[in-house]
Amino acid sequence: MQVTFILVIVMVLILARWLAQLGLERLNQQHVRAHAGAVPESFRGVMDDATYGKSVQYTLANSRFSQFEATFDLVVLFVVLFSGVLPWASRFFEGNTVWVQAGFLFVTFTMLSVVSLPLQWWDQFRLEERFGFNTTTQGTWWLDRVKGFLLAGVIGYPLLALILKCVEWAGDWWWVWAWGALLAFQLLMSVLAPVLILPLFNKLTPLPEGALRERLLALAGKTNFRAASIQVMDGSRRSKHSNAFFTGFGRFRKIVLFDTLITQLAEPELEAVLAHEIGHWRKRHIVKMLVLSAAGSLAAFAAIAWLARQEQFVAAFGLEEGSVASALLLFGLLAGTVMFWLSPLTHGLSRRYEYEADAYAKEVVADAAPLVGALRKLNEKNLSNLTPHPAYSGFYYSHPTLLERERALNSTA
Repeated sequence: MQVTFILVIVMVLILARWLAQLGLERLNQQHVRAHAGAVPESFRGVMDDATYGKSVQYTLANSRFSQFEATFDLVVLFVVLFSGVLPWASRFFEGNTVWVQAGFLFVTFTMLSVVSLPLQWWDQFRLEERFGFNTTTQGTWWLDRVKGFLLAGVIGYPLLALILKCVEWAGDWWWVWAWGALLAFQLLMSVLAPVLILPLFNKLTPLPEGALRERLLALAGKTNFRAASIQVMDGSRRSKHSNAFFTGFGRFRKIVLFDTLITQLAEPELEAVLAHEIGHWRKRHIVKMLVLSAAGSLAAFAAIAWLARQEQFVAAFGLEEGSVASALLLFGLLAGTVMFWLSPLTHGLSRRYEYEADAYAKEVVADAAPLVGALRKLNEKNLSNLTPHPAYSGFYYSHPTLLERERALNSTA
């Protein structure tokens, strides 16, 4: 009876998330359609009527795709959890060694990634292609996936084995040691990934000598932001979308600009965008997010350790009772269902940090106009949704809307 109750509760939680996802998409679609037609007065000067109409269609197409994707994920999750496929698949991984158990976990999560490939392909070569964003080739796209799977095997599989090995080494407190191992691994990768992994997917070249480089280096000096170099990434090989970020720590830190960003923005606007990114560093947002992420990882490992002791919960899905590997697998499958309801909190914090970084950028360049101009161009070039429903943006947006950011910038003393 308790096993049935557990299965019903899990089903209800998964269905509740799915219904909320569909409901939010439907709510946003209605809100966007209500503002379709002519460009709203608040956004005149951001987009012309033709571009605004295209942005509405792009938003609606993405929303319909998200509804299909949520339904697809629901079906896959139901099949994996309730069809008996997990206990059936576990029979091919007989043995109690950490390598066998890690192999079961790795193969399961890899197969789930493979199942999602058709949707990823459709998104890139149908949806993004339709609206003029896709610039990648079939060969590049598939090669990226092969590289990703190989890296997962080389890095992810041994990491899973190490986490499970902590159970043998540390007993009941294994989860604390596993968390420490994961944290050390993440810190190591933050240094190595920009040097060893990022170049496997993108070509990075130094920003050429010239006025732009001098302007950005002057900004870095003015803000006491030390970086090893300013790099340009060939993002245009895959998409017309643009971005800027910095990666690495200390003397390994690099400023990275998409080549698409450089072609879309004027020099003062690029300076303002970089000032915004530096604002995240100066306001210690990155450190705060790392601490929050570490705390979340610790809570996750504590939850996995607790689940491993709930024998009926693990047995309800036909897996080995008391097995940390089984608990880790179920946690990986169900964590998204729980985290969905926490996303307004995490995204709310992220939006707060964006406001603070915007204010810092305005202070550094002594003018709001360059950042406002950059934001307007980026929203126009990316066909961003200018009129999302507040509930939708509250759940899904890590950045404030264009109108919200402009109001904040123009009101900041």
